[in-house]
This record gives sequence, C-alpha cells and structure tokens, in this order.
Amino acid sequence: MFKSTLNYFSSMRRSYKKLLLLVLDLCVLPVLMWAAYVIRLFDLKVGVMTGLDFWPLLVMLIAVGSLWLMGIYHAVIRSFNENFILRLAAATLITMLCLYVVAKTRIAFVPMSIPIIFAALMFGWVWTSRAIIRIVVNNALYSHIPKARVVIYGAGDAGRQMAVALNLSKDHIPVCFLDDNPNLHGLTVEGLKVYSPYQLELLQKRHQFNEVLLAMPTIAKKRKNEIIKHLEPLGVKVREVPSFSQLVDGHLKISDIKEVDIIDLLGREPVPPVPELLARNIDQKVVMVTGAGGSIGSELCRQIIRQQPQMLILFEMSEFSLYSIDKELRGLTQIKIVPVLGSVFNQKKQYRIMQQYAVQTVYHAAAYKHVPLVEANPLEGLRNNSAGTAKSLNAAVAAHVETFVLISTDKAVRPTNIMGASKRLAELYCQAIAAQQPTTKISIVRFGNVLGSSGSVVPLFKQQIAKGGPITVTHPEVTRYFMTIPEAALLVIQAGAMGEGGDVFLLDMGDSVKIKDLAAQMIALSGLKLKQHADDDGDIEIQFTGLRPGEKLYEELLIEQDKVQETSHERIVKSFEKQFSLIEIQQVIERIEQAYQGSDRQDLDWIITRLEYFVDGYQRGKEIQVN
Repeated sequence: MFKSTLNYFSSMRRSYKKLLLLVLDLCVLPVLMWAAYVIRLFDLKVGVMTGLDFWPLLVMLIAVGSLWLMGIYHAVIRSFNENFILRLAAATLITMLCLYVVAKTRIAFVPMSIPIIFAALMFGWVWTSRAIIRIVVNNALYSHIPKARVVIYGAGDAGRQMAVALNLSKDHIPVCFLDDNPNLHGLTVEGLKVYSPYQLELLQKRHQFNEVLLAMPTIAKKRKNEIIKHLEPLGVKVREVPSFSQLVDGHLKISDIKEVDIIDLLGREPVPPVPELLARNIDQKVVMVTGAGGSIGSELCRQIIRQQPQMLILFEMSEFSLYSIDKELRGLTQIKIVPVLGSVFNQKKQYRIMQQYAVQTVYHAAAYKHVPLVEANPLEGLRNNSAGTAKSLNAAVAAHVETFVLISTDKAVRPTNIMGASKRLAELYCQAIAAQQPTTKISIVRFGNVLGSSGSVVPLFKQQIAKGGPITVTHPEVTRYFMTIPEAALLVIQAGAMGEGGDVFLLDMGDSVKIKDLAAQMIALSGLKLKQHADDDGDIEIQFTGLRPGEKLYEELLIEQDKVQETSHERIVKSFEKQFSLIEIQQVIERIEQAYQGSDRQDLDWIITRLEYFVDGYQRGKEIQVN
C-alpha cells in the first residue's frame, strides 16, 4: 500500500508535486513561527506576533513568497547541490529581513531574536523535509534495483562531481574515494571517506565494490597505465570520466562516464608537432588524398583541413567511405572539398583530376592491408598496392605535382607475405622514379599498426569479450608496434614535409606490445577475469589459433639497422636503403598488369620470383593462389 502510494505521487505531473510541497510548507511554517516564540521564552502558551490576529497568513505570505521567489519550488528534489543551498539561504535571509520590517513598523510585536530563530527553523525544515522525501522515495521505489558499488579514484573537482551524480543515480552507489595525495587520506569528501590506493584489498573486503571510476581527467597516460595495472588483480570493472576538453559545460554527469579505452593506454603522450612542418605542404595549397575514406586516409584529411589548404580532393574507391568522410569534413570546415570516386589503377583519371585542380601535394594512402586476405588474393593485392601506387605516382609526376608522399608499412621490411612485399615493391618504384626526375619530391613514410583501424585487433577483441569469449590470438609470443591514428597522421604530414626525393622516413613506434598481454588487459578492464585453465573460475579464456598465412611473430621498421639518420623531429628518422633501377622495377609492375588481366599462374610465379629477388627477406608462402 505504502509503495503503491509513493509510486502514485512519484508519477504525478511536476506542477502537482510543486503544489503538494507548497501546501506542506503553508501548513508547517506558521507552526515554526510559534516554535520560535516557544524557544525564546520556553513557554508553550506564549503569544505569537501579538497585535495581529491573522499572523499565520502573514508568515505564509512572507516565507512561501521568499521560497517561490528564489525558485525553491522549481528545484528537483533528487538534485540537491550547492546552488540549492545558496538559493534556500537567500530565501531565509529575505524572510528574516521582512520580519524585521514587520517589527520596525509595529504591525505586530516581533522581538529582535525571533526573525533569526525562525529563519534557522525555516532553513532546517525546507532542507530536512526534501532530504527525507528523497531518501524515502529512493529506498522504497529503487531498493530492488541492484546497484553497482563504485570506488571513485580521485577526490578532486571531477571526483566530487561524480560522487554527487552517483548518489542521485538509481543504479550506482559510491562507497569511498581513493587518492594519491596523502594530505587527503582520512578526510571526508561529499560524505565519503578518502583512502590510500594501497588499501585497495582491504577496501574490497570491507565495501565489496565491483567498479572503479577514474575521476582524473588531466592524468598522464603513463600514470593511468600504472593505476590500471594496480587495479587489474582485483577483477573489477574500470571506467573513467572524459578529459575536461571533451566536456561541453564543465559539469560531469552519469552519462559522461565511459569505458577506459585500451587505445588511450597504449597510445603515448603526444609530442607537440612542428608547426612549420605541418604547414609546409598544405597551407594554402591544393591537396589530394588517395584512399581518403580509410582509417589513415580519413584521419589525414581531418588533420589537413586544420592546416588551411586551399582545396582538399578526396580520392576514394568505396562510395560509402567517400560519402562518409565528405559529409564529416563539410561539417567541420568551409574549405572547398572535392569528392572523387575512382580507383588508383586509373592513371588517366588521376592525371586529369590533378591537372584540372592544379594539385600540389598528394598523400597516397590507398592500399589493401589485411595480410591473410591479400595472401589469398595475391594479384589483386599486387595490382592495388604496387601497380596502383605506380599509376598514382606516374599521374603526379606528369601533372607536375610538387610533393608525393607514400604511406607504407613496417610489413614491407623483410616481409613474409604478399601484402608486405607489394608495399616494398611500391617503395622501390617511388625511389626509382625519384632518382629519374627532380620535379616532384617523393617521400615514403613507414610505420606499424594503428590502433582502432579497420585491421586492428582491438575492435575484434571487444566483440569477442562482449560475446563472452574466447579471445583468439595467433601465437603466445606474437608482438606488434602500435600507434594511435591521429599521432600517425600528424607524423606522416611532418615526415613528408622533410622529403627531398626518394627518402624513406620511419616513425618511432615506441615499445612493441605482446598481443596476449593486450588481450588480458582488455579482459581486466571489462571487470572480467582471465580464464587461465579449463577448471579455474575465470570468465574469458585466450585461445591460440596459430600464425595465419604470411604472418610474422614480430615486425621491424628497418631493413638495414646501421643506415639511419636523425631528423629535426624526435619521433622521425630517415633510412638509407638499397635501390634498383627504374627499368627493372617497371618490368615487374607491367607483368603484374598482364597477370591481372589473364590470371596466368606462370605470370604470378614469375612475379613472385622477382619479388624474392628485389625484396629482402621475402619468400613465397605455400597458400598463395591465383584469385
């Protein structure tokens, strides 16, 4: 009966709720005035505001009018905050001043202490009554809803805001704070005690929390990684609030809480870009990006428009990808965007576009990147990655483009697969063309895996965790270098600006990461436990499926370790590598075109034999077939 009554009142229209509170105050406030006189003289039969028969009406008018004026009846009971306290204090102050006016004008007998006593009682009543209503409603209506018990890591501004928001939540309850600052340990913030992070195990036994919320929006990535590592053994879910730069109004809400992104943990602290390098090939120039709808191509476009080009041409084979990036960019800038649907294998079309718009800089990001797929479709991979690059570069040179930048990969170094070998052949073609002509400055930028790209393991692992596992990893010892897409795009632009002709630039990828460890960390961040053995109590296991066709245990960036040179950027180095004549490389490119048209096994065999000769370390795989 009680619960159903509460449900009825809770579901009423907002205007009816206001009316109920107003009626409640109208009934109680005159009683509080009587109580103020009783407190003053300790006499229950004391006269109240003598000289005025209708004093209850005057009290109602003054007190309720002050509360209404300050918006107390417009406040949502579930959202008490500092603003509500200030408005309530202002309303009580106005009431007190009005009572002093009544006393001075002798409308009624009001001793000088009565306005102060009444104001205190009024403040206490309004605050306490709303608090009791909130507690009763929450306990009666939402007690059946299981609540996540949350520890807030960080007792600063963000942590305090989240504590307030969580207290108002129906499905979360904050239990305590953690903070690295020893001066805060033992103190109480927003009703919650602050503890040292080193007391985590004790706190888990005491509070049985199942989630940790990182409320430190300005924390460095290195420190965040350390905290995550410290939390992993607890098997609790870890989430975080966004950085202040991501918040629009500066006020944190429950909806602002997000999952800790593994990309943020693997990514490094950004190095400030060199403005001169960023602007050199872009500022007020006509820029073209091939593969503009891909992971790297689209991020290049986002970074390029920030450098204020005269025009940006998007060249893309996929209609949907081109539509998506074109729509996104048009919402970000007034710079002229020209979407062009086409294949890099169409040299005539590329030349026409470059000449028509007087293109000055080309970033060639179009490529097939998935190793097993290219291994199973070698001619398509060679045509797109090698011959397609040759066609794009030929068009750029013929159209007198100033700068051509090839986006390459660490898989081009001693490759064990067609994808890597095709990219290395593209590099060799660029170097050979650079040696033959001085007009177009040609650069090659080589780097490893980018986090969050279409070929990244991170999205795959997220899907597998969401399904309850298992997570599939090819080999226990497989390692990869990782870089965030924005960092890679910025470094590509800066590296390309340093090119003089045929240069190979390598991006510093930091430390390599074991894919097995990456999978384990993603499981821990989800609040799940790694299942080590078939009979343990873990949640998700890691299954090793074996290396895929053409896959390596580890990747490299350098073919010859001793032939490198530092550049003006701390994360970019220049490599000097073996080159071949243009005639030799052109023969292979032409044969790729012939083989693609005829799908002749003999052509493919000849091409692979030449790849084994030109590309250091490459040997054909057993799975290669003509598709």
